[in-house]
Amino acid sequence: MPQVGEVACPLITGDMARLSKPMISFIVPAYNEEHELSDTLTAIREAASGSKQPYEIIVVDDASTDATPEIASATGAKVIPINRRQIAAARNAGARAALGEYLFFVDADTRINRAHVSGGIAALESGYAGGGARVAMDGFIPIWGRVLLRGFSAVYFGLNLGAGAFLFTRRLNFDIIGGFDEQYFAGEEVYFSLELKKLGRFKLLREPVVTSARKLRMYPATHFLRKFFGAIVRGRRGVRSRAKLSLWYDGKREKNPA
Repeated sequence: MPQVGEVACPLITGDMARLSKPMISFIVPAYNEEHELSDTLTAIREAASGSKQPYEIIVVDDASTDATPEIASATGAKVIPINRRQIAAARNAGARAALGEYLFFVDADTRINRAHVSGGIAALESGYAGGGARVAMDGFIPIWGRVLLRGFSAVYFGLNLGAGAFLFTRRLNFDIIGGFDEQYFAGEEVYFSLELKKLGRFKLLREPVVTSARKLRMYPATHFLRKFFGAIVRGRRGVRSRAKLSLWYDGKREKNPA
């Protein structure tokens, strides 16, 4: 029998350090993402493995009709089923189920790497209220799409706002601002960023995350631009209902992603 002061089964020093660090919760909202989700979850695991911190991956399955929940379960992710068809609600559901102190929101068609995890943690530990990263698109992008992205990114990220593809904050800050505002069906990341800015500095990481350009490939320029700028022109009134947000909610997916 061990005497007082002895440890029968000591932990390895590295394990002790790991257990003493805050947990990271990666929250992935997903609707019919069987073509993208596996690569996204693999990228998250590879990115998290370099952080030397405990982590969990939560996939919020928002009424998928494909193999999304099965793919998530097969990778060991925690699957939270909901039936809202709203990305703000999906992110909030994932946060409610999360155990971590650090909340990282990653869209199901977005790839992050170790720099995004380490950079996000460093920002939070140095006092930032939250942050995100610029966005790069994958695969083929039509010329009109490249022009739109360049102009929109210059304005949007110039205002130091986070893109929904990748956002991070502390649980405390998330709870203080009430999470993502569920009165919005699009653009909720703008209001989320603005609320975090009221608590402190907001950090945009230098390295962009890579997300799918499928919408720019799937729709003709006239259709995409009409829907996209229509939502912007209508402002808050235009994103409080799915009615005119088919670009976000029609559920179309690429059969052979680029």
